[in-house]
Amino acid sequence: MTPDRAVIAIAGAAAIVAGAVIVASLARRRVADPRNRTRLAVLIGVVALGTVALFEARALGGHFGHLTLAAGIVSAGVAFAAQEVIVSVAGWLTILFAHFYRIGDRVELGGIRGDVIEIGVLRTRLMEIGQWVHSDLYNGRVVLVANSFVFKEPVFNYSGEFPFVWDELVLPIRYDSDLARARALVDRVVRDATRADTDAAREAWSGMLARYRIESARLEPMVTLVANDNWVEFTARYVVSYRFRRARQDQIFTRLVEEIHATGGAVAIASATQQIVSPSTIDVVVHPNGGAA
Repeated sequence: MTPDRAVIAIAGAAAIVAGAVIVASLARRRVADPRNRTRLAVLIGVVALGTVALFEARALGGHFGHLTLAAGIVSAGVAFAAQEVIVSVAGWLTILFAHFYRIGDRVELGGIRGDVIEIGVLRTRLMEIGQWVHSDLYNGRVVLVANSFVFKEPVFNYSGEFPFVWDELVLPIRYDSDLARARALVDRVVRDATRADTDAAREAWSGMLARYRIESARLEPMVTLVANDNWVEFTARYVVSYRFRRARQDQIFTRLVEEIHATGGAVAIASATQQIVSPSTIDVVVHPNGGAA
């Protein structure tokens, strides 16, 4: 291979890569949808790689002997030094083509929970939820998680094929309450608050049953009772959209408090109480000389 051919090959490949970067940058500014931007970037990258391969084959004109040996040595060194990068790129391809998650999904990756706002070649960008903020609310941090985590840890997708979760709330009720009335009250309030969620979940779950070999799950609200030393606990279990778990809890508890107050004391919310046991009586006898026994 002559020096002229080598220079042409290197310069041509650099020009093609630079052109692909410029085109991708311009396209990124013009395409508003994040999903379409990602797909376009993949397409530009594939076209650029194919173009480089064709150009190199034409420029080298069959002089591949020394180039192949050198490329093999360099590739081995690069692969060893950039294992994490290679695995992240492989993870990126897996995410795109195996549909692990998409932009807009709520996921947990590497112990970080949040909504996917960008899927890059090396990292996935999440708007984080939780941590010091209770329930499923944003805390304001944007977290970059390496795509290699899809091979290392489970990927939890809250909004994939079944965008609903089962949630529970516990209501303590005093023993002297009308427990039958309390159960009926809790059941009615929960059913009214989650009716729309239940109907939508039923339709989504039918698709899950058709696609996967799983048992049919109960989607209607369910109220159970457990007795302990201080009160009885009613646990309400219901299905809700993954985005409205906190809002639905607030709605249910607000209605429960209103309905319980309206019973006029027939149903009462229990609270922890402390009872001080009276100490035993101690008799003190005072002698004339001032002593005590």
